[in-house]
Amino acid sequence: MDGLQFSPSAERNKEPILQVLQTTLPPTGTVLEIASGSGQHAAYFSAQLRPRHWLPSEVDPNLRRSILAWRSDEPCQELHPPLDLNVLEPSWPVEDDRITRTIGAVELPPINAIININMIHISPWEACLGLMVGAGRILPADGLLFLYGPFKQDGEHTAPSNAAFDQNLRSRNPKWGVRDLEDVTRVAEQQGLKRAEVIPMPANNLSVVFKR
Repeated sequence: MDGLQFSPSAERNKEPILQVLQTTLPPTGTVLEIASGSGQHAAYFSAQLRPRHWLPSEVDPNLRRSILAWRSDEPCQELHPPLDLNVLEPSWPVEDDRITRTIGAVELPPINAIININMIHISPWEACLGLMVGAGRILPADGLLFLYGPFKQDGEHTAPSNAAFDQNLRSRNPKWGVRDLEDVTRVAEQQGLKRAEVIPMPANNLSVVFKR
């Protein structure tokens, strides 16, 4: 289908991430994915994590078209059309009737998990702050926020390759960069989200689980 994009990194990490999600996500409900990218993860996870519903979102219209293409290419009843969602907005579409207009008459179970993969290092720090503020507004008691990507720990890179990656990111955009997990945890706690688990992943990445 026209518009379908393919990410080699998403293809490589989808299985390790799935293994973590299978043991950490609530057994039912709706998962809101922030910055869904190409849609590969949404297509794969939604099929593997039934009966949970998967609600992707993406601010880039070209990537929303790719998500729709993946949804058409690999149909799954639990995978819904992507929302136009910018974490910097003071209100997200899931907080008002815009979600009804976007996905039609389908009534979704309540959102009890938010997933964000490989975003906060390829965006300004304000995007991380917006993500945490939105998660704090939306997630219910016992709700879960899952982050995946490279992180510093105690101010230090966990591997030389991450240090080189960080330098590359900052050369492309000074507002980008690998974030310190302690800084991310601090802003999460300000929104009532407690760090529950840190899981080492392939390629020197981490899965980080926060809970209400």
